[in-house]
Order: sequence, then structure tokens, then C-alpha cells
Amino acid sequence: MLLWSLLVIFAPVSEEADWLTLQAPSVVFEGDSIDLMCQKKKDWRQINTRAYYKDGEELHFSNEVPSFTISHAALSDSGNYHCSAHGKPFLQKSGDSRSVRIEVQELFPRPVLTVSPFWPIEGSPVTLTCKTQPSPQRSNAQLRFCFFRDGRALGSSWSSSPELRVPAMWSEDSGSYWCQAETVTPRVRKQSLRSQIHAQRVPVSNISLQIWAPRGPVIEGGNLVLLCSVTKGTGNITFSWHREATGTSVGRKTQHSLSAELEVPVVRERDAGRYYCRADNGHDPIQSKVLHIHVRSPVSRPILTLREPGAQVFPGDMVELCCEAQRGSPPILYRFYHENVTLGNISAPSGGRASFNLSLTAEHSGNYSCEADNGLGSQLSDAVSLTVTGTDSYRRDPVTARVLGVLCGGLGFITAALLFYYWSHKRSGGRPATHAARDASRASPQESAHSSSHPDPEELQPEYVNVGPVDVDVVYSRVWIMQPPEDAANTRRTVLENEDSHVIYSDVKETESSEGLGGRTPTRMEQH
Repeated sequence: MLLWSLLVIFAPVSEEADWLTLQAPSVVFEGDSIDLMCQKKKDWRQINTRAYYKDGEELHFSNEVPSFTISHAALSDSGNYHCSAHGKPFLQKSGDSRSVRIEVQELFPRPVLTVSPFWPIEGSPVTLTCKTQPSPQRSNAQLRFCFFRDGRALGSSWSSSPELRVPAMWSEDSGSYWCQAETVTPRVRKQSLRSQIHAQRVPVSNISLQIWAPRGPVIEGGNLVLLCSVTKGTGNITFSWHREATGTSVGRKTQHSLSAELEVPVVRERDAGRYYCRADNGHDPIQSKVLHIHVRSPVSRPILTLREPGAQVFPGDMVELCCEAQRGSPPILYRFYHENVTLGNISAPSGGRASFNLSLTAEHSGNYSCEADNGLGSQLSDAVSLTVTGTDSYRRDPVTARVLGVLCGGLGFITAALLFYYWSHKRSGGRPATHAARDASRASPQESAHSSSHPDPEELQPEYVNVGPVDVDVVYSRVWIMQPPEDAANTRRTVLENEDSHVIYSDVKETESSEGLGGRTPTRMEQH
């Protein structure tokens, strides 16, 4: 009987002990701490070691610390927990506590990333939303969010807003997107599933090429802007400008825009020509219509040239004023000046030179200039001087000189014939000059005029009539002038027709010589 009692006392306890309990929290959320404590009931026994188990697997074993803590609970920490204890030596008392079920609850569900619109068009805005919310039992938990594309954070990293707005989604923005949500205290972070977002590209269409110049027309030396634009098209669009004559590109730009500008800072006249532009965003490229660019150039300083009839100019001469600007876009308006007084203006619709004819007078001596203007600014030539020689009464030209020579020759011949007649009449004792003069004076003026202006061809012989006494120093005579032959110069006939048909000479004086006509020399006194 005594032996049996000893065996009972020293035998180890293997059944579940009622004297051992596991204390654990009743409500646990993600991020909370789980404190487990294995305790004995009130008795005289001492616990030497403790062990904690979850779902039959040992979590912790200790002979010093009476409790065990899971500092940051996760959903995976849910399960059945119990503990075991061993008494001190010689008592051999041991046992397991009853199991306690611990269920870790979600602080907030796993976020879901949504994209609106789900199939975005390139260039259109896109909204990303990270959808989740705290548990009603922990509604005061503060959440913050972050969005990622291909491992890189978007926006300003963490934000309290569950939305992220992308102003424009482009093809290069396509990729794998996800979001994260977390609480600060306790820190619980969860990540959404990944979503593939692809921006849909729209081909370019309706292309046009336009020119823009600050001062209206394209002027040489100014700047020029060539604007190439499309009405539709997404993504990176490559714009290029080409010269039709060569097909070579004169400029190229790639950008997220429906239009692009090519600026020519200093336009030259050689830049004029036909141009077109092209646009390409990865689909079929399109080309604009050809645009003709005209470059207008201001006029250069004109040169004035005076084209004179000879080395000297006289009143009545015609002088040609020629003004020419070597450069300048037509039409060009030329103005002519004499001493800064406008003489006239002439337009050159096709450019080049312009001429102005001027009939000279004595007052036309002085400085001449011309001005060229094509609407882009006017230029004034250097002054050219012109001197008009003499007046109209002294003007001599080759025709007049020949007529005067013929006239002088005729008068010399008449004078010689008069002297010869006087000398022969004196020697032969012819009719006195006083009687001839009286007969001539009796003739009617009408007969004289008729005979002088229309002489009979048979009477075209020189007639010399002395009208003064022979024995005086002065002898007056009437001389009939023969008409020149039909083949004589017209100019000579014109001058002779303006002269009266008779000339009275006087002052025929006797000289010391007795030769010839008694030494008398005729002198012209009056012309009728």
C-alpha cells in the first residue's frame, strides 16, 4: 500500500492539466500585438519551464520569461494557441493548457487599383484610384496611398488622397501600375494587384502649313515662322519641313503637340520658293499641300542718268531722265525731282528702270534726282547737275547753221552782182537811178506783194534798181532774189520764205581806188 502511494506521488502528469491556463486577447486586428501568458492555478507547485504553441507547432520555449508576445499581428497569425509547463525537479508535475482560438481581423482590405478610362486615348487625362477603407471597428484609422508604374513612385509619393490624376496619358506612359495603402499607427501596408495600362494612339490627320511674318509680307532681312499643324493625332508627333525643289528637310521637331513652328530668323531672297511639311506619330505619315513663299526685298539706292542730245544742251532740247534701282521687288514707283520739286512719277510694274522726258528751258539748269519706292521703304539717288546753255534766240543746231550759211552765201553773190551792175550802168550811161526809183514807187503795194511772193518763172532774173542819185555818196538799190532750185534743202526754203523778197542796201561809199564799181561798197540797212 505504501509503495503504491509513492508511485502515484512521483509519477509525471501527462494528461491535460486543469491547473494551467493560457491568457490571450479576445479581439486582434492587423498590426496589433498579441500577448500570451501561460499561468498556473493557485497551488503549492512551482513552474520551471514554459512552451507556447500555435496549431501544434512550438513558437517559443523559455525557462525565464513567463509570457510570449507577437508584436505585429498579421492575418497569418490566426490559429489555435496553447501552452505547456513543467514543474521543478522531484515534483515531476507537467501538463498542457486548453487551446485558445485567436482570429486576427483585417484593419482594412487589400486595395484595388481602378483606371478611368480603362482604355485611355493618347493625350487624354487618366484617373487612378486606390480603393479600400478601414474596418468599422477601427474607423478612426488614417490611411495614406502611393501609386507606382514599373517600380517607380508617381506623383508626390505618399498622399492622403486615394486618387491620382494623370493630365495626359501617352504611349510611353504605358506599363504596369499598382498602388499601396497603409496606416501610420499601427503601420499596416497592403499592395494592390498589378494592372497593365496601354494608351491608344490616334493617327495624325488634316495637316496644314501656314506662314506667319510679324510685319505682314515676308520681307528680306526679317524673320519668318512656318507653322505645321494637324487637327488629330496622339503621342509624340514628328514634324518636318521640306523645300519642294530639292526635297531636302529644312527643319525637324518631335513633341507632344498638334502643331510645331520652324523659325527663320533672317530671311534671304534665296529662301523664296515652294515648301511643304510632314507629320508622323508612328502610323502612316501625312504631307501638307505645297505653299509658295514670296520674299519681297526693299529697293536699293537708285542711280539717275541724264541722256542729253549732245555735249551741250540748249533751250528746246529734249533730255531723258533714266532712274534705275538695281535691287527691289516690283512694282516700283519712281519719282523725278528738279531742285527738290517734283517733275513727275512713273511706275515700273515689273521692276527695272523708268524714264522721264523733259523739254528744257533756260530755267531747267540745276540739280536733278530721283526716288524709288516699292512700299517697303524709299531710296533717293545722288543729285546730278545739268546746265542749259544760252536762250532760245541763240540756239544753234546743224540744220540752222547750214541754212544760215546758204543765206550768207546768197547775199554775198547779190552784193557782187549789184556792184557789177552799178559799175557797168555808170559806164554805159544807163537810166538814172532816180527815174527807176520813181517807177518803182508808182507801183501799187498789191502788185509789189504779188510779184515778190509769186514771181513768174520767166522773170526769175536779178533786177537791180538804183533809187538814189549817182553822184551822191549813198546809193539805195532794190534787189530781187531768185528762188532756189526744187532740190534745195527744205530747211533753206523755209528760212528764205520767211525773208522778204527784196532788200534795200545803203551807205555805198566811194573809196580811193578807181577799180571795179567806182569804189562803192554796199551795206545792208533795212529789210522790207
